[in-house]
Amino acid sequence: MNGNSALLTDLYQLTMLQGYFHERMYAPATFELFVRKLPPHRNFLVAAGLEQLLDFLEGFCFSDDECDWLASCGRFDSEFINYLRSLRFTGEIDAMPEGTLFFPDEPILRVTAPLPEAQIIETRVINLLQFQSMIASKAVRSMLAAPDRLLVDFGLRRAHGAEAGLLAARAAYIAGFGGSSNVLACRAFGIPMSGTMAHSFVMAHDDEGMAFEHFARSQPDNIVLLVDTYDTEKGASEVVRLAPKLEMEGIAIEAVRLDSGDLGALAFRVREILDAGGLQSTRIFASGDLDEYVLANLVKDGAPIDGFGIGTRMITSADHPYLNCAYKLEEYAGIPRRKYSDGKATWPGRKQVYRRRGADSRMLHDILTLEQDRQKGEALLIPVMRNGQRTEPAESLEQIRTRLKMQLQWLPPEYCKLKQAKTPYRVAISEVLQNLATTMKEAHYHNEA
Repeated sequence: MNGNSALLTDLYQLTMLQGYFHERMYAPATFELFVRKLPPHRNFLVAAGLEQLLDFLEGFCFSDDECDWLASCGRFDSEFINYLRSLRFTGEIDAMPEGTLFFPDEPILRVTAPLPEAQIIETRVINLLQFQSMIASKAVRSMLAAPDRLLVDFGLRRAHGAEAGLLAARAAYIAGFGGSSNVLACRAFGIPMSGTMAHSFVMAHDDEGMAFEHFARSQPDNIVLLVDTYDTEKGASEVVRLAPKLEMEGIAIEAVRLDSGDLGALAFRVREILDAGGLQSTRIFASGDLDEYVLANLVKDGAPIDGFGIGTRMITSADHPYLNCAYKLEEYAGIPRRKYSDGKATWPGRKQVYRRRGADSRMLHDILTLEQDRQKGEALLIPVMRNGQRTEPAESLEQIRTRLKMQLQWLPPEYCKLKQAKTPYRVAISEVLQNLATTMKEAHYHNEA
């Protein structure tokens, strides 16, 4: 499967493209990607996935093999197929940088290009930005729940496919996670590798202590021992028994891992056992169906757990596994366009988002307005692609992580909680945008009459 193939799209994109081709509809079009509403209990979302989209757009093309296959399907005429052979993305992209907090109705991406180019990329735009934004927005909640603990992505085996596992590891790292067990993601994105051992390693040995010793000798610089295969307290005691023997060889046990049972109660007991055995510096790491709510309760109860492996519930965004997002035409041939569907009406025209902050740097509110309507505050959509090429080199993940960390510090405290704030963060609609929408609506219904 080639994630950069132009065929990774929906059929209706190609059928519309052939219609545009026959009618010679090549005028500039502007589409915007936005989320209509927040998932339950969320107060904000995190923009992510832009880097992969820009890579896709810079290399966008239909190969000869792909065009030959499309021709064989019998749905498209030969002139259109020949048009596809030379189709490239030559347009402009303005976007919120990755790691930016955003809210409903705010475009995180604005695409301006000849109509066929802007249309054909829709599916992959949503596919890439929706997914990583969803995962980053879920992962950051665990960071808010346990801000002083090490969080590691353990989700690959539960991911919905290989690409999802890779991009989720990246999104979680953007959110502030300290590492990933996903080896390929670590290589691809420079994420620190972090992992322990499985129960099968212990069970493959006739003796738990021997399993620990063998693992320690094979990984002397990164020893994390899983102590709950049989009896957690006995496993911790076995670690205490083994530690002096390893210490004589200069090998220290870095941590033990808990993966089942009442993690809080077990952590207290294991901490007592380790401390009594002189292993005060040996940390406790926990995993097993964790999410931000479980973490918040463990932290509230003072559980002596130093780090967490977060897998299934994060990598699938289990409590809300999609974002209600849309990629809509806002302008064509210089004329603003607007959708009027019940519950899905859009704000017309090319838009910009401004963010206003107070003297203490706290975010006050955002303003959604037309691109040409300059407002006070920081413009959130910035140029990232012109003429189909990036305007700047790719950002490092450390830059993106720093941006998100700063924005969370600027976010008012009531929006950093796991429960939904009583009053949503305010996104004001500018007067000029409201007037345009009203004028277009009146004209639309007048013409209908």
